[in-house]
Amino acid sequence: MCYCKDKPNPFSVRLIFQQLFKTIKNQVSRKSSPSDDKHKSIKIELIKANITDLTRDTLFIIIGITLAGFGLKGFLLPNLFIDGGAMGISLLISETTTVPLSILIILVNFPFIILGYSQVGKQFAFKSVLAIIGLALIVHFIPYPLITSDKLLIAVFGGFFLGAGIGMSIRGGAVIDGTEVLAIYLSKKTGVTIGDIILIFNILIFSFAAYILSIEVALYAILTYMAASKTVDYVIEGVEEYTGLTIISDKSEQIRTMITEKLGRGVTIYEGKGGFGKEKKSLKKIDIIYTVVTRLEIARLQTEIRKIDPETFIIMNSIKDTKGGMIKKRPLK
Repeated sequence: MCYCKDKPNPFSVRLIFQQLFKTIKNQVSRKSSPSDDKHKSIKIELIKANITDLTRDTLFIIIGITLAGFGLKGFLLPNLFIDGGAMGISLLISETTTVPLSILIILVNFPFIILGYSQVGKQFAFKSVLAIIGLALIVHFIPYPLITSDKLLIAVFGGFFLGAGIGMSIRGGAVIDGTEVLAIYLSKKTGVTIGDIILIFNILIFSFAAYILSIEVALYAILTYMAASKTVDYVIEGVEEYTGLTIISDKSEQIRTMITEKLGRGVTIYEGKGGFGKEKKSLKKIDIIYTVVTRLEIARLQTEIRKIDPETFIIMNSIKDTKGGMIKKRPLK
């Protein structure tokens, strides 16, 4: 009997290698598939966006607490002036006791930050804690110079710098005056508007200031609060306010072309009907144009519309802010 080893079949060997190469190829292609690359690029973009947002917010907060510190130590605190809100309470206690303002800023705002944690969010509370501690350190350690002793200048410019600081901090996602957090909470519970709650809160502060300090100080405090409040609005909303325009005209296509091509602005078209008529069938269909421009551009836009159709009906409404679109892509020429 003959014993011999079986020789491998060349065809089966080739199939084995083909299957092996195919498996390796699939694994490699799976590792570097376009979908995986897309997910990686999305993650990288998200990381970049987060870093950019964090850097921007940090810069806003640092500028904010620096300006607020300047308003407090350069104007209000040396001249025994106060403001409204939580900062006003801190100043009022500081001027009637021996407790340092830097400590009071933290203690007075602490309950508002706890409230903000539940009402707004963890990130907001964390940023606010850091901003308030930063402001307290600035007030305690940085020796700002005394700018003026003129009471009117103190009230106006002290309020201006304090308001600018509060506004910049809010743009950074934090607060250094927690009054609005309390106002949001009470508004949800009572139904009273946020503005009315803040007004009532400040009336109480100014009344105490008039009783404890003097009526004159309370009156200047109201002026300081008005300057600070208006500055906060400008910093948050921007000097360049936006206006939404609804444009109704028989020559809507020409107006649309003018806005998009000549002015370089985006538009939205609504299909509508004229409401003047006895029967529904007689109501005329019309394209309604909606666009958003800054208040500096309104006059130019109205002039261009009048050139096309003097009978155009325009409705304007104020808009606080916009995101995306073509608002800031290129300036009017």
